[in-house]
Parts: sequence; structure tokens; C-alpha cells
Amino acid sequence: MENKLQELTQKLYNEGVEKANAEAEKILAEAKSEAGKIKQEAEKEAKEIIASAEQKSAEIKKNVDAELNLAAKQAVRTTKQKITDMIVSKVIDEPVKKAFDDEKFVKEVIESVVKNWNPQKSETIDLSVLLPADLEKEFSKYFAAKSGKELNTNLELSFSDTIKGGFKVGPADGSYKISFSEEDFENFFKSYLRPKTIEMLYPGE
Repeated sequence: MENKLQELTQKLYNEGVEKANAEAEKILAEAKSEAGKIKQEAEKEAKEIIASAEQKSAEIKKNVDAELNLAAKQAVRTTKQKITDMIVSKVIDEPVKKAFDDEKFVKEVIESVVKNWNPQKSETIDLSVLLPADLEKEFSKYFAAKSGKELNTNLELSFSDTIKGGFKVGPADGSYKISFSEEDFENFFKSYLRPKTIEMLYPGE
């Protein structure tokens, strides 16, 4: 009797151990499976993060390269423009200033403008010329002698401290005036010479 009871106890014990072992193995297998899934998800997420970071990095690099390229082109363009302006100014500014300091040159320019104001010369016209104040004495005498007879024009001269070089001319009624200042001539020659200078310095552009 005692032996049977011991056998039964041993059997129950063995079954309990086996059941516990099986349950433990099942739990362990599920844990391993879950861990594997978590690992796979983590690896997948890590790959996606790395891929996104690489894409963003490539986009940033592309944008930076484009900005650097644009900045470099602008810097080269600005430098070329400064060199061109410096050369053009050197060629034009001083000669134009010297020309307008020459009273004879200014007189000839005024005469040419006045004569060509009315090319047909069919009737006498009334013009007004505004000149620098420091030329009043010399120019008043000169154009007073030439006005009606040689230029077929009633020429009204006025002088102002605001005019530093060159002159302004227009109808005597003051409706408008055309400026022939040093700056006007400089700008005119520069607008013509600048493209020629660029073509000479940077052919093919």
C-alpha cells in the first residue's frame, strides 16, 4: 500500500514537473518569438531612420552645393563688374572732366546743340541755356555776339551755382530742359563703353 502511494506521489510529481517544464518552455519560446519580433521591428525602424537621415543629408548637401555655386557665380560676376566699372571710369571720367573744363569745347557743344535744335532754320527760335555761374562773364559776351546772326536763335543765357559742369538747354518758355552735364556725358559714354569693355575682357560671355 505504501509502495503504491509512493508511486502515485512520484507520478504526480513527475507529471507536475513535466507540465511545469512544458509551460516554461512554451513561455520561453513565446518570449523568444516576441523578442525576435521586437528586434526585427527595431532593426526595421533603425533602417528607416538611417535612410531618412541619409535622404535629408543628401538634400541638405544638394541645397548647400547649389547655394555655394550661386554665391560663387555672384561673387565672380560682381568682381568682373567692379573691374569693368573701374576700367571704364578710368578711361572716361578724367577725359570728360578735362573736356568740360575747356571753355572752348563747351562753347562748341552749345553751338552744335543750338544749331541742330532747328535744322531747317526756317524761323528764329527762342532758346534758354542754363550754365555754371563761374562761366557767366565769358559766355555772356561770346553768345551775345553770336546769338541772332550766326545761330538764327534768340538765346537767353542764365547761370546757376547748382550747375557744376556742362549746361542745360530748352525752349525759352521753360517747358522743359535737356541736360548736357559732365555726368550725362559720362553715363552716355559708359553705357556705350561698358559692353565693349566686357567683350574685350571676357570674350565669349
